[in-house]
Amino acid sequence: MAKPRIATGHFTGCFGCHMSLLDIDERILDLVDIVDFDKSPINDKKRFDQPVDIGIVEGGISNDENLEFLLEFRKNCKILIAMGACAITGGVPSMRNTVPLRECLEEAYLNGPTVEGGIIPNDPDIPVLLDKVYPCHEVVKIDYFLPGCPPSADTLWAALTALLSGQEPELPYELVKYD
Repeated sequence: MAKPRIATGHFTGCFGCHMSLLDIDERILDLVDIVDFDKSPINDKKRFDQPVDIGIVEGGISNDENLEFLLEFRKNCKILIAMGACAITGGVPSMRNTVPLRECLEEAYLNGPTVEGGIIPNDPDIPVLLDKVYPCHEVVKIDYFLPGCPPSADTLWAALTALLSGQEPELPYELVKYD
């Protein structure tokens, strides 16, 4: 019988949630025994081979590449988990939502205190910024949310092991409280 497949994805954020996933330490060997990893920045696999059982995404959706990538993720994941503040609320990257995009670009590339002779980047290879940074659930259906910045390794472990055993994740308060 084939092992369940897991994929992870990263959008606009600091990568801290993936670091938290790696912080499950030696339990990652247990995880590798019971799942196959598909597309993920951890293994640098760029494309899905087939649909996966569980997808885990972190980061906010800030540009056209993020948007396309999240839509592809949703299409290929039976269960999709948003992990961390950026995926759930837009997090720190969404602080730019309080300023119109044009004004934000002008401040960063034209009018900033350290800018001399700047231009707003317009290379076609650079992803196009969206009007704002979106939390993942505003773009696609998310099945589970793991709060935190980042969620702890124990939180990720508890949610994954519950889902892999066919149960709903029931995370105790200690795993989702943040002081």
